[in-house]
Amino acid sequence: MNSTLLTTPLAEIDSPLLVIAVAAGSELPAALAPLDPATGGALGRAIASGDFKGKRDETLVAYGTGKARRVMLVGMGKGADITRNSVRRAAAVAAKRARALGTGRMAFAIAADARNGLGASDLAQVVVEGAAHGGWAFVEMKRPSDDLRGPLEGVDVVVDRAESGVAEAGRALGDAVAAGQILTRQLQMQPGNICTPTYLAEQAQVLAKRHGVGVTVLGPVELAQEGMGALLAVAQGSAQEPRFITLEYMNAGDAAPVVLIGKGITFDSGGISIKPALNMEEMKYDMSGAAAVLGTFEVLGRVRPKLNVVGLIPSTENLPSGTALKPGDVVKSHLGKTIEIVNTDAEGRLILCDALSYARRYRPAAVLDAATLTGAVVIALGAHASGAMGNDDALMGEVREAGERAGERCWALPLWEEYRDLVKSDIADVKNSGGRGAGSIAGGWFLREFVEGFPWVHLDIAGTAYTDSEAAHQGKGPTAVGVRLFTEFLLRRAAS
Repeated sequence: MNSTLLTTPLAEIDSPLLVIAVAAGSELPAALAPLDPATGGALGRAIASGDFKGKRDETLVAYGTGKARRVMLVGMGKGADITRNSVRRAAAVAAKRARALGTGRMAFAIAADARNGLGASDLAQVVVEGAAHGGWAFVEMKRPSDDLRGPLEGVDVVVDRAESGVAEAGRALGDAVAAGQILTRQLQMQPGNICTPTYLAEQAQVLAKRHGVGVTVLGPVELAQEGMGALLAVAQGSAQEPRFITLEYMNAGDAAPVVLIGKGITFDSGGISIKPALNMEEMKYDMSGAAAVLGTFEVLGRVRPKLNVVGLIPSTENLPSGTALKPGDVVKSHLGKTIEIVNTDAEGRLILCDALSYARRYRPAAVLDAATLTGAVVIALGAHASGAMGNDDALMGEVREAGERAGERCWALPLWEEYRDLVKSDIADVKNSGGRGAGSIAGGWFLREFVEGFPWVHLDIAGTAYTDSEAAHQGKGPTAVGVRLFTEFLLRRAAS
């Protein structure tokens, strides 16, 4: 998807679809007055009658005789409550509707009285992000047909000419984030027979070459030499070889890097502790953390902030076989701690613990990991927030603030010392599952056992990485969660 800025007055915009985001109200906004005659007064009548109230996600499409063949109003709710996230969501709602209409492009404007103090740069950024999110579609594996609607091709962001310079910076950033989101969702959507650990590594190498980013890929021999026993233990049940991918974006001299870690289980059957068959096909999304890291590096390559960032992606399948890891086995991790396996479906933490140990060599300023780690976090938080746990309150505050700006909220769960007992083992240093109670926290405590010498936050994205239901602003499938949050976090760090 591509984006441009438009400084043309609304009534003169030539577009298959002109969208105006408005606040809730019972009167025609002043910005719509020049457009209303071309729709035969349909906009004014809809508002006056109460058929369109401007509530969040509410839309109205009118066909007119002006240069814009269709005019769409999209509501954002009460004016005093409008935020960056409100505008981003409105753009996503409009883009999803535009894709269904088959308009190809849309022009998007925000009524002046609906800005609620938001600056032109922020507005341009979130409009592009939202349009890319709502207008995305995965059609590569379907045969072409007259009914097949592809993704939205582009968005023209309407701004005042006096603000165009400031808005351009926001549009360019939004464009970069959109590209990262699209890459992430394309990777998430690939079936497990295509998206193997080797495929992920190849995609990382293509990305690295495109943006001049350092990349290293370790295979089974190198992993054994490195002592990554936990990752290799998960991989031993699959015919697919594991990969450990390292990306290095270095643009700030000798400064300590931020390390991003993404869980890269390309298909998770549960192993010997096999999952129920119902919805198991969704376990292709178990590499969503890895995809988010790759998407974030796409953003970094386009924006080029003054920052050092390292991406670590441990990747394997988790399958049952005669060679698979078994409950009761004990394996040795990269850190040297031994792990009793009590549930082979608690495999993500096994590959992440080796990555967390590996991260020490970078002497990182901070480490963030993203993983579809536990079903328990879905029970706790549903699909509207990721679970966050960590060992540093200041870093946790940064991450949560970045999530709020990004529209990817996270909620802190406690890692109190009392919860450590959940992962105590009778025969090894730790065990990999603490049972049903406090399942997400047990996973977080397990990871904390392998964090030494750096501030760290873990994001459990099992409830937010993909959705199996339609919403006004997005379709079923992957959400690319993590890309916007990581980007907001990194850019704020670069600016400080």
